[in-house]
Amino acid sequence: MFWSTLGIGLVLLLVDQASKWWAVGALGDSESIDVVGDVIRFWLVYNPGAAFSMGTGVTWVFTIFAGVAVVAIAWYAWRVRSTPWAYALGLLLGGATSHFGDRLFREPGFARGHVVDFIDYAGFFVGNVADIGIFTGAVTIVVLSFRGIEAVDRDPVDNPAG
Repeated sequence: MFWSTLGIGLVLLLVDQASKWWAVGALGDSESIDVVGDVIRFWLVYNPGAAFSMGTGVTWVFTIFAGVAVVAIAWYAWRVRSTPWAYALGLLLGGATSHFGDRLFREPGFARGHVVDFIDYAGFFVGNVADIGIFTGAVTIVVLSFRGIEAVDRDPVDNPAG
C-alpha cells in the first residue's frame, strides 16, 4: 500500500506544480480567465498564509507545519493496509509536499515562500490543485472513519477474538 500512497502523492505533486508553473506564466498581476462564468475563474494570487490567507505574518510556522505533516503522513502511510486509506493519504501527501515545496523555494525567500493559488471559487477563496487533493483526501478519511474502515490491522492483543 505504501507505494500506492507514494505514487498518488507524486502524481498530485507533479500536476499541482505544473499547473502553478502554467498559472505563473499565463496569468498577469490582475488578469483573470473565466472558466465557469462567475463561479470559477483563474486568477493568480501568492498566498503567504494558510487557508483564507490567515496567518500571513508567520509563513515560517506554516513551513514547519507542512514539513512535519509530510513526515507524519509518510510514516503513517507505511503502516496502512487499506487501499482506500492509501489513496486518501496519497492525496494528503501530494498536497502537503507541494505546499511544503512552495514554502521552501518560492519568493520571497527560503522557508518564507508564498503558495501559488489560482483557482478562484466565486470570490469565496482562491486555491490550487494541491488544495483539491488535500480536501478530497480529508473528506475520504472522514467517510472511511464513519464507515468503520480501518487503515491499519488491529493488534490481536488489543482486539481479542471472542
